[in-house]
Formats: sequence, structure tokens, C-alpha cells
Amino acid sequence: MITEYFCENWKHVIDTMTEGLMIVDTDGTILYVNKALQELLQYSQEELVGNTCEILACSSCFDESRNNGEKHCGLFTRGKVRNLRCAFKCKDGRRVQVYKNATVLRDEDGNIVAGVENLTDITPVLSREAEIRALRRQLKIEDSFHGMIGVSTVMQNMYQLIESAALSDAPVLIYGESGTGKELVADALYHLSPRRQGPFVKVNCAALNESLLESELFGHVKGAFTGADRSRKGRFEAAHTGCIFLDEIGDMPLSTQTKLLRVLQEQELERVGDNRTITIDVRVIAATNRDLEEMMHKETFRQDLYYRLSVIPIHVPPLRERCDDIPVITKHLIRRLELKTGKPISGITRNAMDLLLSHPWPGNVRELINVLEYAFVLCHDEEIDVAHLPAYLYGRPRSACGASLQKSSARLAGDDEKSRIQRALKATGGNRTKAAELIGISRVTLWKRMKKYGLS
Repeated sequence: MITEYFCENWKHVIDTMTEGLMIVDTDGTILYVNKALQELLQYSQEELVGNTCEILACSSCFDESRNNGEKHCGLFTRGKVRNLRCAFKCKDGRRVQVYKNATVLRDEDGNIVAGVENLTDITPVLSREAEIRALRRQLKIEDSFHGMIGVSTVMQNMYQLIESAALSDAPVLIYGESGTGKELVADALYHLSPRRQGPFVKVNCAALNESLLESELFGHVKGAFTGADRSRKGRFEAAHTGCIFLDEIGDMPLSTQTKLLRVLQEQELERVGDNRTITIDVRVIAATNRDLEEMMHKETFRQDLYYRLSVIPIHVPPLRERCDDIPVITKHLIRRLELKTGKPISGITRNAMDLLLSHPWPGNVRELINVLEYAFVLCHDEEIDVAHLPAYLYGRPRSACGASLQKSSARLAGDDEKSRIQRALKATGGNRTKAAELIGISRVTLWKRMKKYGLS
């Protein structure tokens, strides 16, 4: 019953398809097009049927010349086409991008009598791909080095050291304050190294207690301690032929330091609760924000481990020592936040930038990220202004950023109290409590000063 219905109503069935379908004879004459293809190409059935497929100007037409000069569709020679990306010309002259799948139809004797083409519109997909490419171009800036942003001399020197150190197998010790981007340095060392095809394992030594850290690093066997119901491979084994990143190495207990020293010296380890030796091939990259030399004097960090780890020391400069990079980093972060939040904020005023330049940045780049995220919440203009920045920035001691900060101080002095109050009220939509918090004064004091300056 169903077979008979299909035989009698096959055109109706094909017209329910959402993808375009076209049937052509061996001379390329169009015999049939379904409704989906008519809608896609803006042609009617009458305008297409009886014409050759040349009317559609396919960008990957299979016309092939015979010896007598006549054209012949290559589909009938090849027999089929799979997932071919091409373009068809619509009635209004536009080009529509499609995926083409085609095959030939044969009669009972095996002779080719026609070809069937199935066309899938991929224009929306291509639009999304173009949008993604545009976003990638916006996020990519020339001043970036493996995620690190900076044009200052001190950063350029560090980039050169990273490139040289990456080619070695010697241990690296990365020094830097919290928030300077030590993990980005470790990532760059790995991705630039010959070991980049191997694993890259990261361990935060400060996040685990002594017993757990030892098991995490070296693994354990079943029954080694309470709760060890199965044997487990450690992080060093997992990093075999690759690199391991030991973050916050200064927080590692002395007992674990002793075992780590042996791994560095011998490239061998023993799992917790086992006496069998396992040979590994791992490059160690460590990082710390602590003064390891002072810890050695206090005997809280092993001297021999220190010298074993710091074969290649890399110092990541704090943000206050590379003030030339603050405008570059700020521009990049604003661009990212604009894409993330959808807010049309494209820049920062000169006064606000001067305030950022004058701040000592104890939290480094991580703190700058937090400040700009805060500003994006308050700002409803095209540019971030002083009133959109956290109030604590106003009272902090100035950093030594050279002559540019002297200009900054002069401008900030000219930014009088009345203007700050007006900007704070505008940024908070007239909310006095929030405006007072933004400026760093009490709500009562704000009310008094508004009255003094005649602000409603």
C-alpha cells in the first residue's frame, strides 16, 4: 500500500524535502526541481524545466569536452559526487553556497539515463564562520606572545629568554608575584619546546596537603594508605615524554622536596607504598611567588633542590615595572570585555588611563582585569571614565612610572570634587549610596556636598 502511494505521489513526497533536488538528463537538460530548490534559487518550475543546467552557472560544473567539441557532464562519467562545496547563481544574480551530492540513475539494462543532484544551503554556516574569523581577528593583537601582552623592553627580553629556554631540557624556575602570568610563561615554554607533542601536566603544590601531594605527584599502590582501594599513576608518570608544571613550588613540604630531588637527579620514582623503581622522561617547570633564597636560609626549602630547579631562572616583571604595557593590556582587555558583554564600550578616557598608570598594581594583571570588569558594570557610555573605576584606586600611593605620572597627577588634581560627584551619580543612575561608595565617602557626606555644589 505504501509502495503504491509512493509510486503515484513521488513528486509530492520529494516536495516535502527541505533540501533542494534536481534531476537532469544526460545532455544536462533539467527534468525536475523540487519546491525547496525553487525557493533557494528564486526560479519557478516552468523557468527551469526544459532549460539546461548551465542557467544556474554552477561554480564547479562538470562539463567536459568530447572529441567533437560537444560538452558532456562529467557526472555521467564519474558516477557520483560527494560533499562538493560549490555556488549556484540565483535568478536575481546572487550566488548561493551549497553542498552538492549527486549520483546517476540507470535503467533496467544498466544504461545511464539521468542524474540526481541534492543541494544543501550552507550560506548560514558560512556567515557564522565569517563572524568567528572576524572575532578571532579582533582578539588577536600584534603585541601578544603566547597569551602574554607587552611591548616594553623588559617583556621583549623575557620573550627571547623563553624562546631560548624552550629548546633545552633543563629545569626552569619561574619567579613572579601573584597575578603576573607565570602559568602563561610555562605554557609558552611547553608549546615552543620539542616536547610539545607529549603531555603537559599541571600541579598546584599549594592546593594539596602533604599526604595528598605525594600521592598526586608519584602515585600509589593499592593498600598504601586508608582509602587507597586501587593503584594509581602519579602526575610524573602521566607527564612521561612531556613536561610537568609545579606551580607554587615554595609551598611544597620538606619531605616531598626530598623525593622530588631524587626524581630530578635520577629521572626515577617510586609510588607510595611500593619499592619498585619507575623510569620517567619528564622536563620540570616550576614557579613561585616566594623568596626561595630566604626560605633556604630559614631551612624551609632545600638548598640542593633550589639549585637543581633553577638551572634556567625566568623573572616575570610586575605590572608596576612595565607601565608602558598598561595601555596595551587595557586596550586588549576592553576589546575582550566588549565582545563578552555586548556593551558598546570602545575605550577609556585620558584621565581614567592616567589613574591606572599611577596605581602600583599589587595584584598585577589579575587586578587590572578585575578593575576593568568592575568598570564595565558601571559604565553606560562609550568610554570608561574615572567615575567608573573602583574607589580604592584614588587613595593608593602612586607608582614610579616616570614623567607620564607627573602629568597624571596634574590632571587628577584638576579633576575637581564636583566633577567626580557628577560622574559618579551619572555612572550609578543617580543612586546616592552607590555613588558614595564609588567616590569613597559616606552617603551623608555625599548629600552635603551635593547640596554645597547645587547638584540635584
